[in-house]
Amino acid sequence: MSQRHSNKGGRQEEGMILQMATKVGGVLIIGLLGTSGWVHALDVSDVVREWTAEGKQLATERTKLPAHDEMVLIPPGSFIMGSDKKVDRNAYPAELPQRIVYLDAYEIDKFEVTTVQYLRFVLARDLPPLVDWQYDGGNFQEAMASHPVMHVSWSDANAYCRWARKRLPSEAEWEKAARGEDGRIFPWGNQPAGLSRSNFGRTGLSGPVRDRPERLLLYPPIISVDKYENAVSPYGLFQMSGNVAEWVADWYDPKYYATAPDKNPKGPENGTQRSFRGGGWIDSTPSVRVAQRNGADPTTKMNWIGFRCARDFKDTGEGTEEAKPPQTSLQD
Repeated sequence: MSQRHSNKGGRQEEGMILQMATKVGGVLIIGLLGTSGWVHALDVSDVVREWTAEGKQLATERTKLPAHDEMVLIPPGSFIMGSDKKVDRNAYPAELPQRIVYLDAYEIDKFEVTTVQYLRFVLARDLPPLVDWQYDGGNFQEAMASHPVMHVSWSDANAYCRWARKRLPSEAEWEKAARGEDGRIFPWGNQPAGLSRSNFGRTGLSGPVRDRPERLLLYPPIISVDKYENAVSPYGLFQMSGNVAEWVADWYDPKYYATAPDKNPKGPENGTQRSFRGGGWIDSTPSVRVAQRNGADPTTKMNWIGFRCARDFKDTGEGTEEAKPPQTSLQD
């Protein structure tokens, strides 16, 4: 898939576009309809589910399921951020210019935030179930417990991280954690992504999700957050390429790199889209490269976007074990 910028509305392709509503499985979805059919992969922000008393009791029990709460300490230092067209022919203009960036030490989740972790937040804040939690009175199936949470907006992700006494990582923090210091194209090196290392390429922009919006309520082909041990980043993070894309803290500006600071960049001061990284199950090889940048309306809720959290590192003598990139040659 080429570089993608999501929005909540639709994109006019041919003829008149009208706002329409349809019911899917008893749930109302509002979107846009053109003369050539549904014109954009609609999000599900208008879908609301409710707990039953029995469902909430079961959910409370589900919070006891194993979570993936581990964090990794990324040491202070410089890394190569962005892309070089001479090295990566799939690089987009938003990834240029490549430069050396220094970051202070920070901690970041080893895994994408799971449904179990997010369930604890939902119950603590007395929130309704997510749209794909449609079993047993508002629950997800137990087999989904270690899957990444999805159908969350940027604000949802930000609220969870703050509740967990963390924050969303910056684009720079996310990218360093994904590629280490040496400018590799993928978390494991420069060898192109394949299904033995990354969950991606399961459909395309012209595929069933876009053409049939009701499929947004079907469960996508995502996998547990701890899969692909052979594809971890130099710091040991899982699935920084594929499965679900991940919200990060920054506002998105495709021209930001041209003027960005080279120490602890935090992104533009304002904007209309929030950045997300990593690509997801829906994406093609170019979109699961670690330098790939994208932006979306922060209210967007899709079945290919999740997140992970980070936090500032405070050395108390009891901190997370420091992760150090292995001193090995790239896999190319």
